[in-house]
Amino acid sequence: MAALTESDRTYLVKLARSVIETALKKREKPNTADTHSPALREKRGCFVSLHQHGNLRGCIGTIEPEQALLDGVEANALNAAFRDPRFAPLEVKELTTTDIEISVLTVPRKLAFKDPEDLKAQLKPGVHGVILSKGWQRATFLPQVWEQLPDKEMFLKHLCQKAGLGSNCWKDTGIEVEVYEAEVFSE
Repeated sequence: MAALTESDRTYLVKLARSVIETALKKREKPNTADTHSPALREKRGCFVSLHQHGNLRGCIGTIEPEQALLDGVEANALNAAFRDPRFAPLEVKELTTTDIEISVLTVPRKLAFKDPEDLKAQLKPGVHGVILSKGWQRATFLPQVWEQLPDKEMFLKHLCQKAGLGSNCWKDTGIEVEVYEAEVFSE
C-alpha cells in the first residue's frame, strides 16, 4: 500500500467537508477526477468521524478494502453526516462547529488466541482497532476508542455490547477477533 502524503491527508479531509457541505446546500458534487495520487486510488478501508465540541456526532466506515480510498471517504462522509442511526442528520447550522476526522485502515488480520488472557495479552491499546464477531453479530472499535476505554476488559465488554452480545462474550469460545491499525488525521 502506498503511503499517504500530507497533501493526500489534507485533500481527503477537504473532500469529506466538501461533499457534506454540497449535500447540505444542495449544490453539484465536487469533481475528484483530477486527483492522481496512487495512494488515493488504492482500495482501502476507512472511517469518517464527525465531532462537535469533542463529542462524537457521527461515525461510519468500511472495514474491508472494497473501494478506492477517495470513494470510501466520500461515501462515508455522507453516511456519517446523514445516515448514522445514533444521530439526527447533520444540519447546515452545525457545519461550522463540526470537525472531521478520517481513519485509513490496514487490512484486518485474525488473532489466534488460546483463552481470554491470551487475547488480552495480544491487544495493543491505542494501536489496534478491534473487530469482534460471533455468528452474524459483529462490531468494531477504532484504535481511538482506547482513549475512552483504556482498560482491555472494559474495552472488550463494551465491544461485546456494541455487537449485541453479552458483555462477557469475549470470554466465550467461538468468538472471533481481528485487529487492524489506522492512520488517523483530522482538520
